[in-house]
Amino acid sequence: MTVLAKYQRLESEGVWRADEEAQRRDIIVSIGEATLTLTDLNEVALTHWSLPAIRRQNPGTRPAVYAPGEDTPETLEIADDEMIDAVEKVLRAVRKQGRHPGRLRNLIYGGLSVLVLVLAVFWLPGALSRYASHIIPEETRDNIGARLAADVERLTGAHCEDPTALAALNRLSQRLFPDATPQVLVLPSALETTQHLPGGTLLVSHKLVEDFETVDVLAGYLLAENLRRRTFDPFERLLKGAGLTAAFGLLTTGDISEDDLRAHAEALIVAEPLELTGDGLAAEFVQSEVKPDAYITAAAPPPQASETLSNASAQIPTSPLLTDSEWIALQQICET
Repeated sequence: MTVLAKYQRLESEGVWRADEEAQRRDIIVSIGEATLTLTDLNEVALTHWSLPAIRRQNPGTRPAVYAPGEDTPETLEIADDEMIDAVEKVLRAVRKQGRHPGRLRNLIYGGLSVLVLVLAVFWLPGALSRYASHIIPEETRDNIGARLAADVERLTGAHCEDPTALAALNRLSQRLFPDATPQVLVLPSALETTQHLPGGTLLVSHKLVEDFETVDVLAGYLLAENLRRRTFDPFERLLKGAGLTAAFGLLTTGDISEDDLRAHAEALIVAEPLELTGDGLAAEFVQSEVKPDAYITAAAPPPQASETLSNASAQIPTSPLLTDSEWIALQQICET
């Protein structure tokens, strides 16, 4: 999108409030490919807003006040005229694209609609879900992933965001995933270990941060969940759970209902992590230079996987993931 490319990396100051009772915070606002990114003054990411979902609460008035969706207590105030104009142009472009999909997308969706109507009786729901997940644009994945994250947080509470702890978490994420660092959200309740969402977000239980003496356990779970993210398409899992109607609706409209997203969020936070092979896990630990011993003890993977990980441990050099002070800070991420 030409308009979006023009304003990527544009930054300005803003004032953010997580809810009506929270204090106003000075932050930095920047426009990304699919999201509006809010970071603190130390450049630690606070939250990401999906561009198609953003709503302005005071049209025509400045400073502008935005929210990440309808009926949400979270707000962002921007006084910078250049940034306001940029955000408005980007939002108009995003919504215009959503209302008027390109000719190719129209042809694809129209052709698929006819095909599905003719052949639906012969297609298994799993096959349709796989097909739909493979053709959905990345922008749609990111948007649905952001909406799903919001539904998860309605069940678990907002993700933990102590600033000092977030800096340590970002350092750990960059250490484990230097080439493509995913967003990691630590949740304060409900989730037992880890899960992942469309768009690449990793969800982590507060227990993995608070209940262990070493960061190696958390690192191991993050490596495992990131491998699941690459191995098992989270969008396909969403569509399989939502059923044939949801997959068909996604193919014809490019969207999925809020009811289906809420149901998937409820199922996701109680679901068991998908099983991985020992060889795949071992390769992750070796490549990232993380000893798997603490993870084996905490996660208790199947015997064959445990044996493979144990054998790999001998060839992995000891390399600190965080300093003691950083790990202590990270363990307090949910205390504010």
